[in-house]
Amino acid sequence: MLSQFAAILPARMVEHRIERWLARWAGMDDLAIALVLWNGRRFALGAAPRVVLRLTSPRALPHLLQPSLSTLGAAYVEGLLDIEGPILEVIQQVARLAAHDGQSLPSRTQRRAHSRQLDAASIQQHYDVSNEFYRLWLDEDMVYSCAYFRSAQDSLAQAQQQKIDHILRKIRLQPGQRLLDVGCGWGALVLRAASAFGARCVGVTLSHRQFELASERVRAAGLSDRIEIRLQDYRDVAERYDRVTSVGMFEHVGLANLPDYFVRIGELLADDGVAMNHGITSTDPDPGATPFGGGDFIDHYVFPNGELPHIGFVLEAISNAGLEATDIENLRLHYALTLREWSGRFEHQAQRLLTIAGERRFRIWRAYLAGCAYAFEHNWVALHQILVCKPGRLDQYPLPLTRDYMYPP
Repeated sequence: MLSQFAAILPARMVEHRIERWLARWAGMDDLAIALVLWNGRRFALGAAPRVVLRLTSPRALPHLLQPSLSTLGAAYVEGLLDIEGPILEVIQQVARLAAHDGQSLPSRTQRRAHSRQLDAASIQQHYDVSNEFYRLWLDEDMVYSCAYFRSAQDSLAQAQQQKIDHILRKIRLQPGQRLLDVGCGWGALVLRAASAFGARCVGVTLSHRQFELASERVRAAGLSDRIEIRLQDYRDVAERYDRVTSVGMFEHVGLANLPDYFVRIGELLADDGVAMNHGITSTDPDPGATPFGGGDFIDHYVFPNGELPHIGFVLEAISNAGLEATDIENLRLHYALTLREWSGRFEHQAQRLLTIAGERRFRIWRAYLAGCAYAFEHNWVALHQILVCKPGRLDQYPLPLTRDYMYPP
């Protein structure tokens, strides 16, 4: 309604409203934004603009007057706003604009009712863009989750293999053990587990594109006798496993379903088994949305029906499921580095990605990757690896007394 009203206001009245709004930013030295209207008029927010926000229509005005990552992100996706300058710098400047405007407090999330059909549709909307789309900005193994950097100079490919090996060492995977990977993506973890650790693996996914490519990669690697890829909901898996991994999947489960999720992990796990949950968590204990509307943007455009629990809520659910959390590691800064790598690769392949995905989807993902990098850097969200097993006596325990085994000499 506001955007329709702005579209019919006399041009001078619209500009007057903008001028009054701009007056609020006088003396804000941390801003470095040039604002360009649809008629070419240019205004400066800060002394030395490093990015340009170019409004293409008066209909962008309501998005500008209440600036946030959600409102300006929506304007960008819908073509009401163009941007100039490095995308990470654009996100930083918009976040500062929102902070000065008092848009910093998160709105509380509402717990959603999840169903199998809704979860499958949400997964397919996010992952079934095209395999080529993801291949252009992920590493060669197409690992779409937080990498593990031993130093900030590690390559993305190196850090992703380090992440997989870090997980497989943490769960103390042994030759011949049966491993279930819940939400197996394009198969990188099960391929590594079978080829380098000698495990027998099952990977399950709800994405048709992931299922097809992961199955093809298993055949190409000559590992069909060691790995099975299934297009299957993890709740329908019938067997028990020595080891269970879930990497970047439980964000889709939903807060209300999280207790049942960990109960199911326990049911799938052998009595002397070990499981690893690797997933994004909220840093808001309630939990709530990320600041400046970033969570609203992601929920609307990128990850429909995703919900992030606080680590405290996760640990409560694990305990209530009869499982013991034996090791917890926060990889927040590792994910910030990962997303910077992804965003940079996305920018490098911009023209090809634009051709594959189309203008609107390209803009969604461009803003999403850069915005998430900023969110992890500023502790709006975190990434926790949680190692769990079933409580037992010392002579029955599946893990050593110390963490030394996780780190090779």
